[in-house]
Amino acid sequence: MKKKMLSLVLAVALVGTMVAGCGKKDNGTTQNPTPTEATTDGNTSGNDDGTASTEPVTLKVWESTSGPDEFIKQAGEAFTKVHPNITIEYVNVELGDSATQIALDGPAGVGPDLFAAPHDKLGELVSGGHVLETENADTIKANVLGATSTALTYDGKMYGYPVSAETYALFYNKALISEDKVPKTWDELMTFAKDFNASNSGKYGFMMDVGNGYYTIIFTTSDNNRLFGPTGTDTTNTNINSEASIKGMEFFQSLRTILDVPSADLTTSICDAAFGSGNVALYITGLWNVANFEGQGVEFGVAPLPSLPGNDTPVASFSGTRAMFVSAYSDHPTEAALFAEFLLSEEMQQLRFGLTGSLPSINTTVDSPYIEGFLKQLDYAFPMPSIPQMSAFWDAMNSASANIWDGADIKTELDAANAAILGQ
Repeated sequence: MKKKMLSLVLAVALVGTMVAGCGKKDNGTTQNPTPTEATTDGNTSGNDDGTASTEPVTLKVWESTSGPDEFIKQAGEAFTKVHPNITIEYVNVELGDSATQIALDGPAGVGPDLFAAPHDKLGELVSGGHVLETENADTIKANVLGATSTALTYDGKMYGYPVSAETYALFYNKALISEDKVPKTWDELMTFAKDFNASNSGKYGFMMDVGNGYYTIIFTTSDNNRLFGPTGTDTTNTNINSEASIKGMEFFQSLRTILDVPSADLTTSICDAAFGSGNVALYITGLWNVANFEGQGVEFGVAPLPSLPGNDTPVASFSGTRAMFVSAYSDHPTEAALFAEFLLSEEMQQLRFGLTGSLPSINTTVDSPYIEGFLKQLDYAFPMPSIPQMSAFWDAMNSASANIWDGADIKTELDAANAAILGQ
């Protein structure tokens, strides 16, 4: 496998995706702390001097399955070797459920000390009083990619600890399509898929989760049209029902001619299984699936997303930061922050990449033949907004996307999504 250097390239690429939305640059060039050097300045638990307690402590950590779970378990064992009095207890709460569940379990006293959530939930978590500010924020910002620290900054304060960066791109099965034939435009993709479908019964030239706003947002981004405006903070206008969005979703709906499957049968799990079984040539997904597909023996590559009609660059995708947040309800916030910072060490970031395939949040070097495709896509990605209104975006856009795919009137659906997101 070809080694890709992330120490500068990844930092520049990721910062570039965030600057347009947040106007901040921080390339994070200082040395990352080793596991034994990581400390916190917490003052609500632990010893009076702000250091971690030497008394027995068990930290409950929420994370997802299929890789992140194993990461927390192995990282927890490594952390306990450094801090023998602190035990890490993994609990499965999926990433998409944690923000809702912390609001219930936290006040009830049965929640975690630390939990994973995507950065777009930040506004919701902060306004709800569910998370604590980042300990050693200046040190953390200096050690991680500037894009990830910016993504976790809300009203000038940093919350959480970024454990990975992500976007999605176009996966292609090398047994079904050669690298030189991978489409660079959506028109080319439609032509390829039409011919492929006709010649390969039971297989598909293209597939995606059509009822997931995380992916379908790409069709609304022509002419720099962006969700909640250029900076992602316009709470009065989503742009989801703008002229550019309507035109883009008209093209999205036209893809039904090459993928004539109802939205209910194109969920992420179904699509993952189809590509993993070798029945799909082109599929939109992210680095989190690399290990899954490698394990299934699929020989694949990763390329930037095709450009939309009238555009000459890859279509803009969401970029995101996955973070660990210290719960505001934790009895051990100092120790939880200590473990969270430990996860950002060189050793742990390498471990996480090996287990999950996700882009590291620090400047480090990884071995992967797929990184280049994601780096190219990140040049055209934009950060998911983190304002509280994002909590309403997902259900609204998911529903609109599925309905549009199944033939509903596009303007009606997007108007309804806009109203739902803004609470109108």
